[in-house]
Amino acid sequence: MNETYASLPAPEPAPAPKPVYVRMPATPTTVTFVLIGVTVVMYLLQMLAVALWGYAVYDIGWLEVYGARINESIRAGELWRFITPVFLHGSVAHIFFNMYALFNIGSFLERQLGHGRFVLLYFLSGFAGNVFSFLFTGEGSYSVGASTAVFGLIGAQAVFFYQNRELFGSQARQAIGNTVFIIAINLFIGMSPGIDNWGHIGGLLGGALFALFASPLWKVVGSPPELSLQDEREARDVLTGSGAVAIVFSLLAAWGLFG
Repeated sequence: MNETYASLPAPEPAPAPKPVYVRMPATPTTVTFVLIGVTVVMYLLQMLAVALWGYAVYDIGWLEVYGARINESIRAGELWRFITPVFLHGSVAHIFFNMYALFNIGSFLERQLGHGRFVLLYFLSGFAGNVFSFLFTGEGSYSVGASTAVFGLIGAQAVFFYQNRELFGSQARQAIGNTVFIIAINLFIGMSPGIDNWGHIGGLLGGALFALFASPLWKVVGSPPELSLQDEREARDVLTGSGAVAIVFSLLAAWGLFG
């Protein structure tokens, strides 16, 4: 019995998946550059004051005398010292590394958070760091530097990627791992004499606490192939995050002042 076989056409290959685009936030990093510019100008004024009038006390310049975190002065009512140290620095290397970190981390976070939330994050982190420094460093010491605020940015970045891990996928896991590594290395280095590690820890906690409530929660909206992101946070969430940091660290500062 003869059998006849018919040749069938080869199946057509499945069409390649079309790329899907998600429009990321494009907020210009204006605040980051303004903060860097103001901080650099303040450091130039520090050096100018020393060049004109010498040191005020030992190796402390005139701007540091009026703006550094000095516990005795804070106890005397000069509460602005919980903020002003973020604009002062002790050396060229000190300001360089802080401004380099601010540029790298701040540029990313400002695009995600927007100008207003980024300003709140920066100064609340600086406040939190200087409160911790006030509480846990000995009398007679002083500290300056933007690292309290920068550590707040680092903590906020870790929280941001964790809360948006489904959107960023492997990039989020890598970013969180890198952030934890950076935190660990810097805190280890901070155990060296002359480094205000308590300020770093306070800033880290303040920034993370703010981001826990106020950092963007991105949701993908739109129709393929072009999608965009919508922030599910509301204004009250930003107020909650700001209030949480302000209240917690203000109470800690009051405990240090009157406890």
